[in-house]
Amino acid sequence: MSQETITIFDTTLRDGEQSPGCSMTTSEKMEVARSLVELGVDVIEAGFPIASPGDFESVQKIAREFGDQTVICGLARCIKADIDRAWEALKDAEQKRIHVFLATSAIHREFKLKMAKKEIVKTAIEMVKRAVDYCPNV
Repeated sequence: MSQETITIFDTTLRDGEQSPGCSMTTSEKMEVARSLVELGVDVIEAGFPIASPGDFESVQKIAREFGDQTVICGLARCIKADIDRAWEALKDAEQKRIHVFLATSAIHREFKLKMAKKEIVKTAIEMVKRAVDYCPNV
């Protein structure tokens, strides 16, 4: 009989903060992170480190404070600089993860990224490999 595992991946500190009126200071983010750890959340997406110096600082502090208790994750676009910045914020955490994304809709491909489908796939593979090089135990 196989046993299923449910992993709780919380995005409150990154996605939730983007809601109007929900911006948090670093100390408020630390308080939320502490509560998420106490609740037993498996993965905390602490922020988008390249977005701003404040986001970088918050992710770094959360990684240092709670990275030995749960997985701390930083969001990064499939761009070398984003992935490298996420690593810098996360590197002190015992348990860390880089969550990468790449917009792939036809509109994004054509007008924002100016990339063909093959280029999108190639970039995604290269950037996932880069993230895995930083966080090989994921």
